[in-house]
Amino acid sequence: MAPVAMRTAAQSLSDAKPVPFWLDDPGKPEALPALTGDEHCDLLVVGGGYSGLWTALIAKERDPERDVVLIEGHEVGWAASGRNGGFCAASLTHGLPNGLERWPDEIHKLEELGARNLDAIEAAVARYSIDCEFERTGEIDVATEPHQLEELREWHQEMEKHGFTGVEFLDRDALRAEVDSPTFLGGLWDRRGVAMLNPAKLAWGLKRACADLGVRMYEHTRGLELARTTTGMAVRTPYGRVFARRVALGTNIFPSLVKRVRPYTVPVYDYALMTEPLTADQLAAIGWKNRQGLGDSANQFHYFRLSADNRILWGGYDAIYPYGGRMSADLDQRPETFLKLAGQFFDCFPQLAGVRFSHAWGGAIDTCSRFSAFFGTAHQGRVSYAAGFTGLGVGATRFGADVMLDLLAGEQNERTALEMVRSKPMPFPPEPFAWAGIELTKRSLARADDNGGHRNLWLRTMDRLGLGFDS
Repeated sequence: MAPVAMRTAAQSLSDAKPVPFWLDDPGKPEALPALTGDEHCDLLVVGGGYSGLWTALIAKERDPERDVVLIEGHEVGWAASGRNGGFCAASLTHGLPNGLERWPDEIHKLEELGARNLDAIEAAVARYSIDCEFERTGEIDVATEPHQLEELREWHQEMEKHGFTGVEFLDRDALRAEVDSPTFLGGLWDRRGVAMLNPAKLAWGLKRACADLGVRMYEHTRGLELARTTTGMAVRTPYGRVFARRVALGTNIFPSLVKRVRPYTVPVYDYALMTEPLTADQLAAIGWKNRQGLGDSANQFHYFRLSADNRILWGGYDAIYPYGGRMSADLDQRPETFLKLAGQFFDCFPQLAGVRFSHAWGGAIDTCSRFSAFFGTAHQGRVSYAAGFTGLGVGATRFGADVMLDLLAGEQNERTALEMVRSKPMPFPPEPFAWAGIELTKRSLARADDNGGHRNLWLRTMDRLGLGFDS
């Protein structure tokens, strides 16, 4: 970055609060008390993010008499569920290309189930009056390099060949009529497959809906240990225990209480900026009137969207894996990444010179080697889990909740019959091999972006093995 551009980027960040924009809200609900003593229930849900909240809610919807308890180690929605970009996608497979490559024989069923899942989220938001700024505006995949434009054009033709409709190819002029950036060369607009929302307000709304249905919730109550009992399972917490007939684990990136699941995920730190609200003139300068979400097509990609009060969230690009999978609040702030993101923002939207960022934050998500969620049971079917959502958990966690409940009930249905549900990704190797492999993959992806998309021998080998690293 040139010195003048670096200085401009730095100035734009000078007042940015080091907290997630979505969680910096005076409407944030009060934390619930921690569990003290022993609790008993039919179903214990561990984790107060989307995965756990949807599981608790759907469990009560399926059987209002079921006694459900949810425990959360910090506060509901404080981790990835309250820090993400608010892109709620229908895809269950981290995008159609990944799903078509891995599960070609059931991709039409997966796409159908994903569309129904997004419809169900929209219906639940309305049914429970969850004010999460839900807007089904779709998402545009943007090409900013000639090879990306050709890849998007070819992919659009491939989609049509397989019978997938509802995605429109936009040439340069058509795209810039939607959102104007001198870097945009074209794109694919999925008009119905993605909704924009306020992620923290969705979590808080689900928390309220769960409470209204009778779910007993305890915050600042971390699950420490899982053990069998004569009648089910017991989970030890700092000040007590929960005895349950069944347990659903929605802990995602946090260490699973089923230890054999841990090698399947690694933490990736993702970072985002939020601008101050745009003026009417600033918004007109970029012409973003249809409020779609956008993401560019590079390996090191950006995602960006408008908030309800016309701020721009700008995130992505750097995906940081800390050696050994270390997780720490210190990693939520990374000034060198914020500076890089700010400079790239003004490269994309030079019309917005002078705009300042109000918030800068990061957080960990869980990724797995196939990029999409995996599922399973433990303790002879008394415990179920879902993890590995790799950045698309805003929508897919609801589907994962259904799967976890199906598995606990021993149901055979269209979800549990899926190869995606019955199979596992390749686990990550132990250190130092995990760090070395991930670093080599990241550097190779960066080189591919700089080299017309050409994938080197390492990436081609990973492609053949069906392995990868993403955020």
